[in-house]
Amino acid sequence: MKSPFSTTQHLPQQNTLLGALSAADCEDLAKDLELVPLALGEVLYESGETMSHAYFPIEGIISLLYVMKNGESAEIAIVGNEGMIGIALFMGGESTMSRAIVQNAGHAYRMKAEVLKDEFHRGGALSRLLLMFASALITQMVQTAACNRHHTVDQQLCRWMLLSLDRLPSTRISMTEKLIGNMLGIDRAKVSEATGVRDDAGLVRYNNGEITVLDRPGVEKRTCECYGVVKKESDRLLPLSVAKVNV
Repeated sequence: MKSPFSTTQHLPQQNTLLGALSAADCEDLAKDLELVPLALGEVLYESGETMSHAYFPIEGIISLLYVMKNGESAEIAIVGNEGMIGIALFMGGESTMSRAIVQNAGHAYRMKAEVLKDEFHRGGALSRLLLMFASALITQMVQTAACNRHHTVDQQLCRWMLLSLDRLPSTRISMTEKLIGNMLGIDRAKVSEATGVRDDAGLVRYNNGEITVLDRPGVEKRTCECYGVVKKESDRLLPLSVAKVNV
């Protein structure tokens, strides 16, 4: 069987957590990693569903949504190649109350749940990386909750665009107004109004389900402090974790 690490197009090291591991640790994990495509709109797991795999994205974005009993949802965090999906597996649970859905298509390496738990309990480099990422992700969830309660739709949209851009290779975000509304927990009319304001200001161009950010510094000026808090904590924890495990 060909090792996942021998591919030249999609390398596990494109994921920040896997890329921070030593060559020896990478080789040990190779047999347990499977490259899978992430299709736009694909649900990796539903709320309350037992998770069979953990996912380490190497491109694309996965959105974590909290789903209410009436079917309405709101985004609580997004994850790209800086992290992984499935923190409940190593934090003592087999499931979570959130839904994981692909927001931007790409690829990920997935690992069976039992393998991830075994690796975590070994207490090696990967377990330390997972804990640091979990801390950064929790910060994003907490800040998102505060932002959705206290800040305007315009500010929320700018925060969401900036976090998405940080995880994408271009300035384009493929997302319809309906899906944006589902992510932010607001109706489509408010999303349309907010994107229209950004468009008129020359900050973005919205056309047929695609947002192109034309002036990122301008978007940063109009967002709230929440984006900066999340980015600062992620930058603080993840590079530090990389430095520690590579010593």
